[in-house]
Amino acid sequence: MTTVTHHTVEIQGLPVFYREAGDPAKPTIVLLHGFPTSSAMFRNLLPALAADYHLIAPDHIGFGQSAMPAVDEFEYTFDKLTEITLELLDTLGIERFALYIQDYGAPIGLRIAARNPERVSALITQSGNAYTEGFTPFWEVLFAHANDRVTHEPAVRKLLELDATTWQYTHGVPADRLHRVSPDTWTLDQHYLDRPGNKEIQLELFADYKNNLDGYPGFQKYFAEHRPPVLITWGEHDEIFGPDGARAFLRDLPEAELHLLNAGHFALETHGPEIADLIRDFLARKLG
Repeated sequence: MTTVTHHTVEIQGLPVFYREAGDPAKPTIVLLHGFPTSSAMFRNLLPALAADYHLIAPDHIGFGQSAMPAVDEFEYTFDKLTEITLELLDTLGIERFALYIQDYGAPIGLRIAARNPERVSALITQSGNAYTEGFTPFWEVLFAHANDRVTHEPAVRKLLELDATTWQYTHGVPADRLHRVSPDTWTLDQHYLDRPGNKEIQLELFADYKNNLDGYPGFQKYFAEHRPPVLITWGEHDEIFGPDGARAFLRDLPEAELHLLNAGHFALETHGPEIADLIRDFLARKLG
């Protein structure tokens, strides 16, 4: 059985937690989680891939077991989270890596890739958006909040409650696969969200998310100019980042491999073995 280990390293004076598996001499995959979860979303994928790859899955600042400084002590923006992540990789001596991006992990990982194309060997995106086509009605209140935080904060705060957290895991999941989704997922995520001060952190990131769209032309230029190998494993029934966001990658990357799964936003929970098989086959062909 492959061992997953757990570590904490100090980055810019803040403890950053990460999970690790596999032999560091093998090709590295860096796995970047989304909202409202943590590196725990990769708990099953890490041992599934560790025989062939070296895997690093950090918790972003404000999430999971990483530091959670108050909003007046840390700049909660996606630019800052990118800076922390890149410094973590530098500290660990990881020079070249594939990126697995999901949800919030996408604007972080794609900033890294676009700024350091020579370091990124491949991209795997699971509901990791880079095109405006991916946005669904779910985002209307969030973008309204970004423009007028006072007016829309009460509605947005509802996205930080247990019903909304549970929905992220259960929506779009076919009835015959719902039993695969562990209640531990939303219970753990809600525990982290309910820590004093964490909801204020999430409100800062909600407000900043709209700024990621300014980076989309740069991400798309990176795709078109550098042609990174891209594997798309996306829940076809995702009501947060819809399947049009997956298809949009083919506009700049016609050779990308697209797999729309019979799943929702957290496809790893219901289609983990299938995604692991797709990754092994894809990277074996692209990385050798």
